[in-house]
Amino acid sequence: MTLAEKIMSLRKRAGLSQEELAHQLGVTRQAVSKWEATSSIPDVSKIVRMSQLFGVSTDYLLRDDMSDDVVSDTSIEDACTGKSVSMEEATTFMDLMKSISGRMAAGVTLCIWSPILLILLAGFSEKQLLHVTETVAVGGGLAVLLIMVAAAVFVFVMIEGKTKAYEYLEKEQISLQYGVEALVRRRQDGYNETRHLMTGIGVALIIVGVIPVVVSGLLDNDLYSALSVCLLLFLVGVAVNFFVKSGTINESFQKLLQEDEFSPVNKTVDKRIGWFPGVYWSVITAIYLAYSFVTSNWEGSWIIWPVAGVSFAAIYAVFQAVAKQVVTKEK
Repeated sequence: MTLAEKIMSLRKRAGLSQEELAHQLGVTRQAVSKWEATSSIPDVSKIVRMSQLFGVSTDYLLRDDMSDDVVSDTSIEDACTGKSVSMEEATTFMDLMKSISGRMAAGVTLCIWSPILLILLAGFSEKQLLHVTETVAVGGGLAVLLIMVAAAVFVFVMIEGKTKAYEYLEKEQISLQYGVEALVRRRQDGYNETRHLMTGIGVALIIVGVIPVVVSGLLDNDLYSALSVCLLLFLVGVAVNFFVKSGTINESFQKLLQEDEFSPVNKTVDKRIGWFPGVYWSVITAIYLAYSFVTSNWEGSWIIWPVAGVSFAAIYAVFQAVAKQVVTKEK
């Protein structure tokens, strides 16, 4: 069989049209048509990509003396699963995630910082400092809290609009075109040092922030307690900014390489339990608001969030483990 006959045979056995194969290879339908009509020959990069796509060797494609019997339908079916990601598409995605990482981190930081003024004014009101009344403390602090949360939500909505076109990288199985994996790994290796540095600084800031809170517990001073909590939230906000920014950029590499939480198995698991985070955090938010309004204990109700965060990680890990066992057995 000639190269043209093999391309046509493999394409049909994979159930692909000329247009679909062209999309997988990043060429036009007319180019595929010319290959199959022997009017032109694909370049080396396209031949390598077809060997990956159809699960055959380049020798099979290039040598006319190799029989079609060496190709199995199973290898073709397995190789053709998932959307093909081109070099240009991968580069655009990584650049986009790098550009929005700072905004994503800023939005999360705003949420963490939002109760700081409320706690601070409540502490001043308790000690009758700076003529701050309870009404001013609650009203002013709550207004700032809501404004900061609203700003954060606006940022998240804008980011979602920019990244919506790439949701398939998180949810579907993909295949990378020739050279894409090497490009992604080079970028990932080049960023690892920066990511580790930002993570280390973030952890150090949180540890430093805990110290005043521990000391305030020994002094039994309400104002000092409020100030120490405000300092802790400020440092946690800065630390989380580092975590989110570096994590967002590293996540773009993992999505393209389908590693860690974005592996094919984990993608299937996430489809099964994707409803859980939304339900969980909606319930936590309702509990936080209900408790805070009923008790008027805004300066103390913030503790719900770190407790909820730790609990979420533990509960979600259990859900993932159970779902992964089910998916593994099904496969």
